[in-house]
Amino acid sequence: MRCRGLDWFSFFLADIQTGFGPFVAIYLTAHAWTQSEIGLVLTVGGLVALVGQMPGGLAVDMIRARRLLAGLAVIAICLSSLVLAIWPIYPIVLAGRVLHAAASCIVGPALAAISLDVVGHAALGERIGRNARFASIGNGVAALAMGACGHLFSDRAIFVLAALLVLPALLALRGVRPQAAGPTVRREARPRGEALAISALLRDSRLLIFGLCVLLFHLANAAMLPLVAGAAAIEESRWATALVAACMVVPQGVVALICPQVGRWAQSWGRRPLLLCCFAALTLRGILFALTADPYAVVAIQALDGICAAVGGVVFTLVVADIARASGRFNFALGLTGSAVGIGASLSTCLGGYLFDRCGGHVAFLGLAGIAAIGLAVVLCLVPETRPDRATLPA
Repeated sequence: MRCRGLDWFSFFLADIQTGFGPFVAIYLTAHAWTQSEIGLVLTVGGLVALVGQMPGGLAVDMIRARRLLAGLAVIAICLSSLVLAIWPIYPIVLAGRVLHAAASCIVGPALAAISLDVVGHAALGERIGRNARFASIGNGVAALAMGACGHLFSDRAIFVLAALLVLPALLALRGVRPQAAGPTVRREARPRGEALAISALLRDSRLLIFGLCVLLFHLANAAMLPLVAGAAAIEESRWATALVAACMVVPQGVVALICPQVGRWAQSWGRRPLLLCCFAALTLRGILFALTADPYAVVAIQALDGICAAVGGVVFTLVVADIARASGRFNFALGLTGSAVGIGASLSTCLGGYLFDRCGGHVAFLGLAGIAAIGLAVVLCLVPETRPDRATLPA
């Protein structure tokens, strides 16, 4: 029952968050917002999310009532969705986006912490994989439902639906009982001193090198799909929207299909082989995008994005859990790598766009593939295997 609750909480949380994707720009444009105003609001939200990663993770580490914390964060997301629907004016929308970004910095680490509390470290890989599977399914279902709401009713209905989905999310969270982790995890969650634990983490070369890998991964990855969309709009604008939609659906299907298996592989094979596969797939994806613009080939190539997303979503979290296990500051470490995600993704779109405009699509994709290859080399040469000895893990 506890695990079913986590399944459905992951599903409905993804449903709620889907409304804050491309739908926001469409909705605000329909209310006569300029692109610069929309861009500023989205940028402010992104900056708040970036700055809030480590404080959010630290808050989850320090507050033991994690279900309550997650529930409050979900309610805050509900409020930000409602203010978007009711008052689409600049100061209110800006405040709503800030609230949403701050709540998202809490709810992600809280879900990871609750998962660890429920299943323990030994089964965390498969549990994270199930979370990712249900989140992927939730994203797909929500995108269809919200698209239908926007078409049949209005763009405002999308955000009303997102707010209503908070109710089943809270019901699912209520069914979670974090008690299977046992005394070992609870003991690890009490380090000798807050400053000492954080200082030890920040000096841990494994975490710093892995943070560099995460930054390189997102620096190479984040711009690829936007560049595909831009190239498609230039080549054949009539099919650009359909092509981008297909490119979004295919990876979600791959993630839903293989994520739990990735968690099992991470426990049996170790983390490092899967990290190598992830960076190799990203490198190959960039090279293939540079070689072809055929729409069918592009959609097929996006299956590699599903592999990267499945491995990254599971193994990145597991590596952080392995490194931070003794410190009891798992979620602070997650926040640190989350900051690397934000920095890498932000720089990626700027770099990719610059290369595309100045040198063309082939050079842009090859440049991103080169960054992924550097990440592959860093994993191969510098990242150690972090999987704990099974004999040291609690049942």
